Amino acid sequence: MALALLTDYTGGQLPAGAQAAKLYAQAKQAHQDLESGAGQGAGMRGWLKFPAEYPMTEEYGRIKAAAEEIKAKAEVLLVIGIGGSYLGARAVIEAVTSRYYNETRENTPAIYFTGNTLSESDFADLDRLIEGRDFTINVISKSGKTLECAVAFRYFKARLAEKWAGDTAQINKRIYVTTDEHKGALLQEAKENGWPTFVVPTDMGGRYSVLSAVGLLPIACAGIDVDALMAGAAAAQAAYKEPGGAFGENACDDYAALRYYYYKHRRKAVELFAGYEPSMVQFGEWYKQLFGESEGKRGQGLFPGAVTFTTDLHSLGQYIQQGRRILFETVLRFEQAANGISLEEEPGDGDGLNYLAGKSLFEVNRTAFQATALAHAKGRCPSLVLALPKRDAYNIGWLIYFFEKACAISGYMIGVNPFDQDGVEKYKNYMFALLGKKGKEHNRVRAHLKRVYGLEV
Repeated sequence: MALALLTDYTGGQLPAGAQAAKLYAQAKQAHQDLESGAGQGAGMRGWLKFPAEYPMTEEYGRIKAAAEEIKAKAEVLLVIGIGGSYLGARAVIEAVTSRYYNETRENTPAIYFTGNTLSESDFADLDRLIEGRDFTINVISKSGKTLECAVAFRYFKARLAEKWAGDTAQINKRIYVTTDEHKGALLQEAKENGWPTFVVPTDMGGRYSVLSAVGLLPIACAGIDVDALMAGAAAAQAAYKEPGGAFGENACDDYAALRYYYYKHRRKAVELFAGYEPSMVQFGEWYKQLFGESEGKRGQGLFPGAVTFTTDLHSLGQYIQQGRRILFETVLRFEQAANGISLEEEPGDGDGLNYLAGKSLFEVNRTAFQATALAHAKGRCPSLVLALPKRDAYNIGWLIYFFEKACAISGYMIGVNPFDQDGVEKYKNYMFALLGKKGKEHNRVRAHLKRVYGLEV
């Protein structure tokens, strides 16, 4: 099995006896509800069987073919999407390659993610990056009307038109669309212009969609072995299909049960996803959306944060060690060294580091993990450790499926629907009203904002 859940650094903060038995029974029931469709949001469980089934489809083959086309003709790929439409792809690209992907790539396009902000400075910066370079667009939006994505697509589509002096054939060769299969403004525009289209599945939310066309096209364009990625996820799908009932029988159930234990019985309010590899920073961003949107509703849910050690030990380490005791950590650890970099002895030992001579950086980093986990446990911040063999496509695929399934089980345990996110719409309603969008609903919101806040639009 690729992933191991370790509890050696919890400082003894673990359930036992009848309490443990009850927790694991609850996790088992939540797992069964997920598999059977008895739980809330049952229509959004398409991701459950996707890793094993999707590689057999015609679209999967088209994704790989399109990636080869893009790699052959594009110096730059602009991925336009927000939330689950880009976080998963960016997380996988950096996790499997490097946080310096754009600087170290070979025979693949530079990949920049946009459509996730309304900052004019960000648009201007990206303009400078693509100036004079042959760029292709992959726009990802189920409806085509998400404001950030639609604004970015309109803007960079115009940049394409400028670059090719309105040559429609050249422009249309450089736009790929991932959207709803049957309806929507973006689908209609794609049909009218002959842009290749891929499907945003209707039976899974964006945060669960990284292993669909949503994430796989950009990932494949980065030269990552998507077959290995899907094989790892499919292996996890098989490994975690049957529920446990006792610790050690199913890591998804174990993790969900322990999260619930810290939340309900130890009064923890924040879970920190911690890693010791800077290439996993974007994975932490994906993790935050997955758990934040899935659990944060009806006054429930742990607040998901993400830190990178040892970097953040020099900023947040003090709070984690001695601040309010509302934290626990989920720490990701890789078991195999990747590069074999060691420190050498230096004459004179001016920096006092000769005691490290002959030690690998992997060993030093592992010791930092051990020391930190021990110190945090001593300070009553327990750590759950997820150990993976190495940082490659197969193991990252496994990790993605592990978190998706554990998250769904956790949501059922705390009594929420882990597949909806209606709270996200509140800011959108206010924004559209303030921007003057037409419609009865926006008029109603404008009247409310005027009455309560005195805002005139």
